[in-house]
Amino acid sequence: MNYYMYNGKKIFSFDKYEEFEEIDETFFFNSTDEIVYFINSDDPLNSRRAFCINNYNQLKSKNESVTMLYKNDSLDFDLHPLLKKLIDEKKVKSINLNYPTWKDELTSLPSVWKINVMALGDVGSTLLIGLLLLGKNIELGIYDRNPNRLMRWEKELKQVRIPFNEDKFPKIKVLSEDELFQCDMFVFCASKGIPSVGEKLDDYRMIQFEENSKIMSNYAKLARKTNFKGLFAVVSDPVELLCKVAFLESNKTDNGFYDFKGLAANQIIGYGLGVMNARAIYYSEKDPSLMHYKKEGRVFGPHGSGLIVADSIYNYDDVKSKILTEKCVRANVEVRELGFKPYVGPSLSSGALSILSTINGDYFYGSTYMKDAYFGSKIRLTDSGIEVEQNDLDFKLRKRIEKSFDDLRSII
Repeated sequence: MNYYMYNGKKIFSFDKYEEFEEIDETFFFNSTDEIVYFINSDDPLNSRRAFCINNYNQLKSKNESVTMLYKNDSLDFDLHPLLKKLIDEKKVKSINLNYPTWKDELTSLPSVWKINVMALGDVGSTLLIGLLLLGKNIELGIYDRNPNRLMRWEKELKQVRIPFNEDKFPKIKVLSEDELFQCDMFVFCASKGIPSVGEKLDDYRMIQFEENSKIMSNYAKLARKTNFKGLFAVVSDPVELLCKVAFLESNKTDNGFYDFKGLAANQIIGYGLGVMNARAIYYSEKDPSLMHYKKEGRVFGPHGSGLIVADSIYNYDDVKSKILTEKCVRANVEVRELGFKPYVGPSLSSGALSILSTINGDYFYGSTYMKDAYFGSKIRLTDSGIEVEQNDLDFKLRKRIEKSFDDLRSII
């Protein structure tokens, strides 16, 4: 192993890097309270700029696919015991030097998060209400292309007060489009072409893809233009596909090539899976044979078609899991059949609550980059990057996950 120092940060790698100051092993392990950085040089199109290493084998693996969801404790190479300890403590951050912007990963997370929400329709406004009522150590910025809607929500939100504790809630700032990316997290809630209630369609989310991807392209390019360094949160449908659009469009040059000077793959997180977990809980509570889901279950994959609900990660039942999956996928259709748009659950479970879990360092359901697609699972944001939960998963469950992943990859 080779050990280095760069701008006061400790770095290590299997490879030699002449541009960094080499240090000896004793000095490297002299103090292990801070984050250390493992550096590599992978293809940015198929890998993240950075992530939290939570498995020894991630030091060697070049395959950032859904296999990162599978627990693998075997170790076929020698590793210093203190490095093992640092990995166990989630103090090792992997950085990909093939991203021109890799130095941005050497900074710390904010103590007070500035969160800007773009588009204040049904989803955006409901999400904002959740952030306003539950958010701590945050500041909120709001923007909508409709000036009347923007002014409406500025008035509405600022008139939510607790008597005799009037300043309890986060401050709210009305933004111009030029100010959208002056924040730590940008939340994309824009949507066009939402099917009307009563319209009969197989997958409502995919209908929105064409129009929403055009909107996403514009704001992804704006993020690049403004050199945005924060998190880019995607709430609009179809979540995972729009995440990929944001990544590709922000890194594309005028001549159609990718230079990876825009949004890093790990800067973009999809927020669509939280409500699917909430729906799985809702339906499992109605069926005594599925009551165990709340403590043992997981959801994986995209928000919508391709979703995977596992009734248990300890004692997986394929039949029960597929029944529960079908119920969750159809949940929004059931609300529409009642004559309403199903946006409250997604806005709060996938949106506000998951965003607050993100900035608080708690586990949540989100979609992050895996090889060349965004795929949902249980994750959390740590000081050393995004950590993806790993488990010993049943063979049949793995096959479902891999099929869903391949289907996503085939779309974009």
